[in-house]
Amino acid sequence: MTDPIAPGGTIGILGGGQLGRMLSVAAARLGLKTHVFEPGANPPAGDVAHAVTTAEYDDATALEAFAASVDVITYEFENIPTAALDLLERHRPIRPGREALRVSQDRLTEKTFLSDLGLGVAPFAAVDSAEDMAQAIEMIGVPSILKTRRFGYDGKGQVRIDSRETAGSALDSLAGAPAILEGMVDFTSEISVIGARSSRGDVAAFDPGMNVHVGGILRTTTVPAPIPDSLRTDAVLLAGRILNALDYVGVMGVELFVTPAGLIVNEIAPRVHNSGHWTQNGCTVDQFEQHIRAVAGWPLGDGSRFADVQMENLIGDDVSKIPALAAEPDTALHLYGKAEARPGRKMGHVNRVQRDERAASG
Repeated sequence: MTDPIAPGGTIGILGGGQLGRMLSVAAARLGLKTHVFEPGANPPAGDVAHAVTTAEYDDATALEAFAASVDVITYEFENIPTAALDLLERHRPIRPGREALRVSQDRLTEKTFLSDLGLGVAPFAAVDSAEDMAQAIEMIGVPSILKTRRFGYDGKGQVRIDSRETAGSALDSLAGAPAILEGMVDFTSEISVIGARSSRGDVAAFDPGMNVHVGGILRTTTVPAPIPDSLRTDAVLLAGRILNALDYVGVMGVELFVTPAGLIVNEIAPRVHNSGHWTQNGCTVDQFEQHIRAVAGWPLGDGSRFADVQMENLIGDDVSKIPALAAEPDTALHLYGKAEARPGRKMGHVNRVQRDERAASG
C-alpha cells in the first residue's frame, strides 16, 4: 500500500494511442495530469494529455526526464522494451508491475502461468524448430493455430493449420519467430471480464461482456453477456485469482471462452481493454477511471452497471457512419482523433445504451 497521489499530481503513460487518450481524460476528471511518452508524432493522446514526450524507447535522456516529471508510470500496451522499463523503474514505480508485463508479453509464458494456477487453457506447445512443430502437431493435432509468442494483436502473427501437410509452410510464414501451437477450443461464446485491483489489495470487477470478433478484430461487446449467473460469478472469481497471483495494481482484461466443460482462458491484457469500453456509458466509474484510481493509490470506485450496453468498434471506413450515429438516440460516440482511416484501424467506438428502467424509476 502506498500514499495516494493528490490532485495536481502527474500520471506517466507509456504509449499515446486511444487507450492513453481515454486514460488522460479520466485522470483529468480526478484533477490529475498525464504525461505521455510516445515515439510517434502527434499521437491521439496528445490532444488531451498535459504533456507529451516524443522520443524512442532507447533514448535514455528522454526517459529519465520523463520519469522525473511524473509521480507514477503506467502503460497502454504491453510490448515496451525491457531496457526502457529497467531505467524507468529506477526512478518511479511502474503500475501494473513488471511481473504482469513479463507474463503477458510471451504467449508461452502466459499459458504456462495460467495453467499453473489451475485455470483451463487451450492445449499448447512451444515451437522453435521444424522438429518442435512435428511433435506439437502430433500432440495437439489439427485444426490448430500457430502463433508468434510475442507482438501479436488483432489477429496478427497467427496462422490456422487445417492439415498436417500445411504445418511446415505455416511455420515458414512466421519467419523464424519463436512460436506456440494452440489447439482449437470448441466454444459457444467468448466473454471478457475487466477486473481491477488496488494497491491495498482490494479487487473489483465489471460485469462480463460477450465479444464478437470479425477478421481477428473485436467488433462488438454486449453487456450483460447471455450466460447463467453461476458462470458470471465463476468468470469474476477467476479474474480475481489472476489479479491476486500477480499482486496486480490497475485494470486488466481477461478474455475467456465459454465451453460445455466450463471457462477456458484465452488471454490476459495488463491494461485497460477494448472490450471494457462499454463501461464509459454503463457505469458511474468506467474502466479508465478505475485504472487511474488504482495506479494513483486511490480507493477503487463503484463499477456497478446501471444500463445494458452494446459497444461497437468503428474500424476503417466505418467513420462514414459518424453523421448517422450522431443522430441516433441513446448512442454515445467516442472518437480517437486519428487523421487517417485505414483498413483494420480502430477510429473510435460507439456505445448504444438501454437504461435499466427499474433503476431509473427507483
